[in-house]
Amino acid sequence: MKHLSKILFATMLVLGITSVSAQDANNPWSIGVQTNAVDFYPTGEDAPLGGTFDEYFNTGDHWNFLPSVSRLTVGRYIGGGFVFELAGSVNQIEQYGDMNVPQMAYYAVDGTFNYSLRALLNDGWLDPVVGIGGGYTSIADNGDFPISDLNAATLNGKVGVNFWFTDNIALTLESNYKHVFDVDGATHFQHAGGVKFMFGGTDSDGDGIYDKDDECPETPGLPEFNGCPDTDGDGIEDRMDECPEEAGLAEFDGCADTDGDGIANPDDECPEVAGLAELNGCPDADGDGVADGDDDCPNEAGPVENDGCPYEDMDEDGVLDKDDECPELAGPAANDGCPEPDVAIITELNEYSQTVLFDLNKATIREESEDALEAIAEIMNEYPNTIFHIEGHTDSTGSAEYNEELSRERAESVELWLEENGVPSSRLTSEGYGETRPIATNNTAAGRQENRRVEISLDKNKEVKDSSME
Repeated sequence: MKHLSKILFATMLVLGITSVSAQDANNPWSIGVQTNAVDFYPTGEDAPLGGTFDEYFNTGDHWNFLPSVSRLTVGRYIGGGFVFELAGSVNQIEQYGDMNVPQMAYYAVDGTFNYSLRALLNDGWLDPVVGIGGGYTSIADNGDFPISDLNAATLNGKVGVNFWFTDNIALTLESNYKHVFDVDGATHFQHAGGVKFMFGGTDSDGDGIYDKDDECPETPGLPEFNGCPDTDGDGIEDRMDECPEEAGLAEFDGCADTDGDGIANPDDECPEVAGLAELNGCPDADGDGVADGDDDCPNEAGPVENDGCPYEDMDEDGVLDKDDECPELAGPAANDGCPEPDVAIITELNEYSQTVLFDLNKATIREESEDALEAIAEIMNEYPNTIFHIEGHTDSTGSAEYNEELSRERAESVELWLEENGVPSSRLTSEGYGETRPIATNNTAAGRQENRRVEISLDKNKEVKDSSME
């Protein structure tokens, strides 16, 4: 019983995987012609029977085989991938497990709900099947059979496979586990193999083409299109025709080209006027790539992003207004059309920066430096597209590590002050260089005083200095 429950569970699990079927409404009926073999041995019963699936393929010692047409089946597709199959079989029992017994007639009638797994394998020639059902088995006891009065109902579990040679003919192999509840030792396997035929095709749309061959089974159609219609009669079936209600040309997938510009009407935004393919069939008088209907200057070439009109350059600096962040002030293209500080401006900034004072051995800016910093901020804000770099430097007094940290903190203090007083942080960078970039000797007090400084440069100058140090 425990083995039967495992088989039933596995069978129901597989049945729930998918609802796609092999035998379907196009071929709802099937007939099978088979031969069968009965085996009592691998059923997990007591001796002379073996354990479950023990010597399952031992055909010579355990199988009762009737080499003739000994089993017939009739199947009917019932929907959702399921087929109900009724089978009748006969056999001669001469082996009960590993015992020889006098020959007895075996009869069985079984009904099974089968499910095809063929769709999981892309509807190919291989068609695995599982099933569950019940039946009635009878053995004509001659008095010497170990089981008396075997006329009992069975609960069946089935696995099998169909090998389809055509859409209608298959070689079929199957194994049925038949559990008998009330008679000990009567549970057995019945194996079968033979040929199955499917038939009973339908023609849902009445166009004379059976559904299994009709590619449009719900809509009447023409044989030359495998049952699909051609509503506009242009020789292109509707499902391939982009314009099924209007006769057209094959080169345009069944659509017309009214203006003869080589662009089918559905794709032509100007179907009554010949135009260009790159403009979806619309004309472009000035050849600027903007269709006349969208061109604010249809007779004067201009870019698409300016609606077909040419761009202006108000400050005549060679940077078009669309790219010029300072359209009323001349400046180089490298600075997005905005003016850049020249050497004199950088010199003026550094004259102010030299007067920025810090507390001894600290990064705290002294109050008397605020006027200089305000002047620096005012100059920087006159050049809104320029990125300024603040450099911190020290003399060689003290360790190199200490000097580098102090110079960096002082440069950051100046940067923070400027940010808090109106200079955007995105336009400021800072770095401390310690004692590595002296501008005077460190052997005299005057030289060391010159080396203790904050300098301001352009960010691009910083990159040049960095590359020169490598």
